[in-house]
Amino acid sequence: MKAVSTAAVPHGGPVLTVGGVGKTYAVPVLTGIDLTLNAGEVLALTGENGAGKSTLSKIISGLVEPTEGVMHYRGQPYAPASRSEAEALGVRMVMQELNLLPTLTIAENLFLNRLPAVKGIGWISRKRLREDARVAMARVGLEALDPDTPVSELGIGFQQLVEIARNLIGDCRVLILDEPTAMLTGREVDLLFHQIERLKRDGVSIVYISHRLEELARISERVAVLRDGKLVSVGPIAEYTTDRLVTQMVGRDIGETIEFGERKIGAPMLRVEKLTRGTLVQDVSFEVKSGEIFGISGLIGSGRTELLRAIFGADAKDSGEVSIGIPPKRVSIGSPADAVKRGMALITEDRKSEGLMLTQSIASNIALNNFSAVSRLGWIDGRRERALAQRHIDAMRIRCADEQQAVGELSGGNQQKVVIGRWLERDADVLLFDEPTRGIDVGAKFEIYSLLGEEAKKGKALVVVSSELRELMLICDRIGVMSAGKLVRIFERDEWTQDDLLAAAFSGYAKRDALLTREAS
Repeated sequence: MKAVSTAAVPHGGPVLTVGGVGKTYAVPVLTGIDLTLNAGEVLALTGENGAGKSTLSKIISGLVEPTEGVMHYRGQPYAPASRSEAEALGVRMVMQELNLLPTLTIAENLFLNRLPAVKGIGWISRKRLREDARVAMARVGLEALDPDTPVSELGIGFQQLVEIARNLIGDCRVLILDEPTAMLTGREVDLLFHQIERLKRDGVSIVYISHRLEELARISERVAVLRDGKLVSVGPIAEYTTDRLVTQMVGRDIGETIEFGERKIGAPMLRVEKLTRGTLVQDVSFEVKSGEIFGISGLIGSGRTELLRAIFGADAKDSGEVSIGIPPKRVSIGSPADAVKRGMALITEDRKSEGLMLTQSIASNIALNNFSAVSRLGWIDGRRERALAQRHIDAMRIRCADEQQAVGELSGGNQQKVVIGRWLERDADVLLFDEPTRGIDVGAKFEIYSLLGEEAKKGKALVVVSSELRELMLICDRIGVMSAGKLVRIFERDEWTQDDLLAAAFSGYAKRDALLTREAS
């Protein structure tokens, strides 16, 4: 590859150009992309899952070789053969899954591949390591942290900034951020955006990949929209309304309401009484009716996920009762296997590590937990397995080559549909969903909303945990709010507002802080 000039690019001038870039695997996944990235700008890159955002980003960062097209970086031909080659030239990418070692310190993570040594001895120079780390940390606003702090002690927001700081070491001129706020709180998002503004002033060009459309106007100057592997729109972000962006992404209008059709909410089907697990879940009681979608809101760390896991038997509870059926009858659930036998399913928030076998096929993943439907005399019948998978592929519009495609090759939204399809096949009466649309584009979100609605129409009882208030307000019949481990309030559909939901989410922490203040005095 021809060396790239290190001469400075005038602020606002092109730093990277992409011309006619495409990528074909079994089928084309990216076609004829023409795009320019200017120095010191934030270019938003958005589109549905599977639209080609990740493929384009990986081509730019040297992880994937394009099938067609050319690129120029700083005025010179650019065709990195590897990620390390791209990074050496100043093109870096922060993946959605952070690549930090939790047992090592911030400083060690920052300079893992280039630890400074004491001259003539070969030992690590701890003094120089800390000094270099402080310089790198200051660039992303982490001056107040001790470089010797283990990464495991940091919140996810600070870990994200450490990952960014590591990629900025050296002469970074292009930084690609893939869904950087997916796991962040509002306060952490504000901190990240503040640091992005600092990087822009330093002339760093940023490609910002996100499904959160409300963020794009806050942070970017221009937006590029991909659909089905093609660039369908690019222009100043100020010219785009949310409705226009959604239409460009999915190729059709999507409204702000969900019509589930005829749906009867019947008698209670799930009852939780005084459920407690340490300080994470404290004395929680509620019930969910047949045909009802019951939402659970709250801040990160409020106990939402822990509540679902305790109900499902994934984590041992200290006390409390769970009842299922019409009328609800108390059941003993000591493990997920017990919960499944009682007619309950949990769709976990971490589909990649807890919900799927990424290297296995769609058919194998859907058959998991459903062997009775695909086996004969104890042996898996390949024909039945393929037929089962195809039925769910058709019903849920899973975008794939065929039922034998590895799940790890699918987009996030289609992976989530595979998880849901596997559990729906069991026809459970009680469905627990933990962040069912996390990391999924707006088009796939509405498809999953429709799937939830179909299950509610069948008379199932649904519990949905989500960090997105608008999502819960759109699909739920009632919303319970967790705060500091307690269920502080349950709202009916006609009485909630976003402000009231947020106030309830903070209320438990305010009471706890006031109590601690009184005890300290």
